[in-house]
Amino acid sequence: MTSDPAMDLLMWARGPGFQIATVVLLFGIVLRIVEILALGRARDLAPPKASPAQSGLRTVFSRFLPRHGMAMRSPVIHIGGYLFHAGFFIVLLFFGPHIQLFEEGFGIGWPGLPSPLIEAVTVISMVALVAVLIARVRDPVRKLLSTFEDYAVWVVTFLPFLTGFMAVNKLGLPYTWMMALHVLSVELLMVVLPFTKLTHAVTFLFARYYNGWVNGRKGAAT
Repeated sequence: MTSDPAMDLLMWARGPGFQIATVVLLFGIVLRIVEILALGRARDLAPPKASPAQSGLRTVFSRFLPRHGMAMRSPVIHIGGYLFHAGFFIVLLFFGPHIQLFEEGFGIGWPGLPSPLIEAVTVISMVALVAVLIARVRDPVRKLLSTFEDYAVWVVTFLPFLTGFMAVNKLGLPYTWMMALHVLSVELLMVVLPFTKLTHAVTFLFARYYNGWVNGRKGAAT
C-alpha cells in the first residue's frame, strides 16, 4: 500500500505542525509581553492632573476610530485596514470548519455564517490587502519608510486567505495539496506573528493604554 504524499503532508500540518506553531506563537507572545513589562517606566513625581487608569482604558477603545480628518487624508489605508481586520476575524471565527477546530481543541463552539458570505468576506479582505499594498507603493513617503519586513509580513498575511479560498473552491492544485498549503500558511503566520510587526495584534493594547496613561497624568487629550 503506497502512501499519499499530499495526505501525509496535510496530516503532519494538522498534527505536529500545528502543535509546533502553537508553541512558538505562545512562547513568542509571552516573551514580547515580558519584554514590554521589563522596560518599566521612569517615576513621575508630579501629581496627576487626571485619572491615568481611566485615561488609559479610554484610549484603548477610542483609538479604534481614526482621528478626525485622518480617514479623508488617506481613505484607502484606513478603509482597507478596517475591512481587512474585520474580515480576518469574521473568517477566523465564523467559518464552519474553523469553528470545528475550536470545538475539537477547546470544547466550545458557536453558530457559523453561511459559506457564500464567508467567501464574499474573504474576497473583500484580499482586495483590501491588495489596495493597501498599492497605496503603500504609490505613496512616496510610505514607500520610503517601508522595509523588507513590511512586504514579507503582507505576503504572510495574504497567503492564508488566498490558499483557503483556492482550497474551498478547488482551484489550482488538487484539494488535499491545497488544503495542506492552507494549513501550512496559517502556521507560518502563527510562527512569524510574535517576532515581526504583526505582534501589534497583542501589543497594541499595552501601547494604547500606556499612551493614555501618560496623557492622563499630564491632563492632555487622548
